[in-house]
Amino acid sequence: MKKQTLTQAMAWLHTWSGLLFGWPLFAIFLTGSLAVFDQEIDHWMQPEVQRQDVPVALAAEHAVAYLQRHHADAGAWNIALPSERDPGLRVTAGDRRRGISTDLDPRTGEPLKVREAAGGSFFFHFHYTLNLPRQIGIWVVGLVALVTLATLVSGIIIHKKLFKEFFTFRPNKGQRSWLDFHNASGVLLMPFHLMIVYTGLVIFGLIYLPAALHALYDGDFEAFYQEAIGEAPHHHGPSRAPLATLVALGPLLAQAEERMGPLSAVSISHPGRSDALVEVRRVLGNRIALSKGHNMVFDGVSGKLLAGPPELRPSVLTQRVMFGLHFAQFGGYPMRWLYFFCGLVGSAMIASGLVLFTVKRRRKYLVEGRAGDFGHRLIEGLNVAVIAGLTLACIGLFWINRVLPVELAQRAGWELRLFFALWALTLLHGWWRPHLQAWREQLGLAALLCLGLPLLSALTVDHPWDDRTRLLLEATSVICGALLAWTTWRIGRRAEQPAPRRHKASAALEVN
Repeated sequence: MKKQTLTQAMAWLHTWSGLLFGWPLFAIFLTGSLAVFDQEIDHWMQPEVQRQDVPVALAAEHAVAYLQRHHADAGAWNIALPSERDPGLRVTAGDRRRGISTDLDPRTGEPLKVREAAGGSFFFHFHYTLNLPRQIGIWVVGLVALVTLATLVSGIIIHKKLFKEFFTFRPNKGQRSWLDFHNASGVLLMPFHLMIVYTGLVIFGLIYLPAALHALYDGDFEAFYQEAIGEAPHHHGPSRAPLATLVALGPLLAQAEERMGPLSAVSISHPGRSDALVEVRRVLGNRIALSKGHNMVFDGVSGKLLAGPPELRPSVLTQRVMFGLHFAQFGGYPMRWLYFFCGLVGSAMIASGLVLFTVKRRRKYLVEGRAGDFGHRLIEGLNVAVIAGLTLACIGLFWINRVLPVELAQRAGWELRLFFALWALTLLHGWWRPHLQAWREQLGLAALLCLGLPLLSALTVDHPWDDRTRLLLEATSVICGALLAWTTWRIGRRAEQPAPRRHKASAALEVN
């Protein structure tokens, strides 16, 4: 038996790990790219919320007045303040995640009737769970990330002339063009790919490698965070303290904003009681180290500062920087656009690798008879459904959001059901239709939906382009639609060309 060289072994690893894990990896990269603008997508999917320039203190006063009128007996109040990315004002009585929530007009404090929507948060959660139960999904995505690291390293080993391949692209050469794009995009964004995959693993490091936590803290996450970060004072459960007047929030917010920067939310425990606490949270994006949990806490009656943002130990600060690098909450919109662009190019790199697998092995599978042909058709169908189909389903979710009746019960759930139904149809379509036609039809429909998104808004929303965030999202959709339309045209042009006699079996699959 001939002994394999290191390069040959790495080529085998790169090829097969790239295929088997390329499909979930493409879904992770594409939805992760969309999740960069999760709050902007949330805002687009709820057109009833209008962008208004209202001081944070005034919005907070309106929120407190509403809560005092309608939820005076609640054990906790939570107020999500208007921000640059999310201009809405939302109040929640009770638990922050499971309490009674109401959207308010920041100018007047009056309730707003806002449609229920899956929003950008769906793309965010899908990105790290693949819509599986959370604990299972985190482990599946972790396995994909670990294999991806191995695939990236093997790619570096087999491509020895990285600098040359970065500047090599030969258009209109079929399979060669696909390989050139795959290599060039991989080399160009190699630092980004390594960083985003590694930091994704670090985020759930204590879940994947819990031995130290069990050895030092008996598996108690709360004890770990208490020692590592220091917990702000808080109250749980009902209060029997005497009644007292809640302190005015304006001065507290001004103090917190001066020290922490832009603010995102206020939580009040035991409002109207003498033991009330006011916790002010800042927007995550004002520094590279993710600042979740680093809040200021005030006495809810006297307004005295009880706790400020803690000083982080070097180990915790390093961890939070890793989190921040992955979530891209720092650097404002320029950094967000950079991550979005890198994510889309990374998705295209994964897609080109999956297509290359079928192009290079078409004749080999034809020779192997019926079993080989079935395996190849299976891979081709999965490629179409995962790459073109998921792209179609993602833009389809935006259309579903506008087309479904606003008053529909459990509306967000229906949006997701239709999203997955559309994606399942693309899988059936990809297996039923000849693969080139399937590529053209699915990518063409996705292009049409992207290009038509502004028209959809014009037909379903009053004054659709008065909001700069929604306008920019739709302009981005049009640009993506133009790229998809160009890709569809190139596929159609290649399909119309007669195949060279010597390569008839494979030329039909070589798409420029």
